[in-house]
Amino acid sequence: MATETLPFKEAPKDTVGEINKYDFVTQTTGVFKARKGLNREVVEQISEMKGEPDWMREFRLRSLEIFESKPMPEWGGDINIKFDDVYYYLKPTEGQGKTWEDVPQEIKDTFDKLGIPEAERKFLAGVKAQFESEVVYGSLHEDLAKKGVIFTDTDTAVKEHPELLREYFGKIIPPEDNKFAALNSAVWSGGSFIYVPPGVKIDFPLQAYFRINAESMGQFERTLIIVDEGAEIHYVEGCTAPMYSTESLHSAVVEIIVKKNGRCRYTTIQNWANNIYNLVTKRAMAYQDALMEWIDGNLGSQLTMKYPAVYMMEPGARGEILSIAFASKGQHQDAGAKLVHCAPDTSGRIISKSISKNGGRSSYRGLCKVEDGATNAKSNVVCDALILDPQSRSDTYPYIEVEEQQVQIEHEASVSRIGEEQLFYLMSRGLTEAEASSMIVSGFIEPLIKELPMEYAVEMNRLIELQMEGSVG
Repeated sequence: MATETLPFKEAPKDTVGEINKYDFVTQTTGVFKARKGLNREVVEQISEMKGEPDWMREFRLRSLEIFESKPMPEWGGDINIKFDDVYYYLKPTEGQGKTWEDVPQEIKDTFDKLGIPEAERKFLAGVKAQFESEVVYGSLHEDLAKKGVIFTDTDTAVKEHPELLREYFGKIIPPEDNKFAALNSAVWSGGSFIYVPPGVKIDFPLQAYFRINAESMGQFERTLIIVDEGAEIHYVEGCTAPMYSTESLHSAVVEIIVKKNGRCRYTTIQNWANNIYNLVTKRAMAYQDALMEWIDGNLGSQLTMKYPAVYMMEPGARGEILSIAFASKGQHQDAGAKLVHCAPDTSGRIISKSISKNGGRSSYRGLCKVEDGATNAKSNVVCDALILDPQSRSDTYPYIEVEEQQVQIEHEASVSRIGEEQLFYLMSRGLTEAEASSMIVSGFIEPLIKELPMEYAVEMNRLIELQMEGSVG
C-alpha cells in the first residue's frame, strides 16, 4: 500500500459550506476488491471470503432475490443509482487491529485526521473504526468486558456469538422490509454488534466511525444492539467520505432491542460528501418501561432518506426522536421519524428541525401510529423548518394512523425564514449579517446540541458554522 494522504482536488467543490476538514482521500490499494456490479457470484464471493456459515450465505442470496424483485421507491427523493457501477465489497486490510499500531499507517493517518484515537483516549468506553467494507480497529474498556459487555463487529459476532446474533439478526428489519434493506442484507459487511447484560450501565459512550474512501464505493454496515433488562448504553456513530466526481452509496441497517427497564441512546452525526446517496433503515423495539432515544444529525450527502423508528411493544415503553437536517445546494434531506404504539400506556415524542439554504431541499416525512388496544398512548410531534433564502424549499409529510379511541396525539409544525427584525437587532449589536444568521441558526438547533456529549456538541456547532459560511450576501 502507499502511505501518502493527499488533499483531493479533482472534484468541483461547492464554494459555500464545503467541509474541507473531511475532504481528503487516502491512497490505498486494499487486499481485495470485488468487481463492479452485483449478482449471485459477488454475494457468494463476499460470504466465502468471510467464512460464513450456510445460514448466513442463504440469507444473503435470498435477500439478493428480494432486492432484484422490488421496484425502486416512488416517493421521497430522486434516486438515480447505477447499481452496476458500484463496488459492493472492498477489504482494506488482512485483519482487525487491537491497537492503533496494528492498523496500516495510511489508514491510521486517516483516523488521526478525523480525531478518533484522541476521542477514544479522552472520553469513550470503546470504539470501532470501519474503513470501506471492514472494521479495521476495535477496542473496549477492560472493566466493561469483565461485566459481560460485548462490543465487536458484526462479522465477528456471526462466528463468536452465533446463537445471540441469530435470535435477532434480520428480525427487526427483515430483507422484505424495503429495497435497500434487502440490498444491505445481501452484501452487508462490518458494522457493530453490542450486547449489554442485565443491569449493566455504561457511563461513557461507545463509538463507531465509518469512512468511505474509494470512488464509486458502496458501504453497507449492519448494526445490531441488544440492551438487556435494566441496562443502559449510549452509542455514537460518525460518518464521512471524500468528494468524488461520481456518486457513492451508503445503505446501512440498524436493529435495536431494548428490554424491560432498559435505555438506549443512539446518536448519529453524519457529514457525508455531497455525492453520497445515504439510504438507511433504522428501527428499535422497546419493551416494558424501556426508553429508546434517537438523536440524528444529517449534514451533507446528495440525498438522504432516513426515518429512525421506535416500536413500543409493551406497556410503559417510551420513544424519543430528535433529528436535524441541513440541506444546501444540490442536496435533498428527506428525513423524519416513526413512532408506533403497539401497547397501552406508551408515550413518544418527535422533534424534527431542518434548515435549507442555497437552493437546498429538506423534507420531514414522519409516521405516528397507534394500534388497536394501545389505550392511553401519547405522542407529541413537532417539526420546524427554517429557510434561509427564496431558492430553498421545505416540505412536510406527516402521517397519523390511529386505531384506538382513548389516546392523545399532538402535532405542530412551523416554517419560517430568518426575519429582518431579528437580523437588524443582532447587527445593531455589532454583528455582521453572516454572524447574525449563524447565531439564529445556532439557537434554532439548540435542542439537539444540548443533548450531545460536550465534545460532539462543539464539533456539531463547528460543522454548522462551516455550513453557514458565506450563506448571506
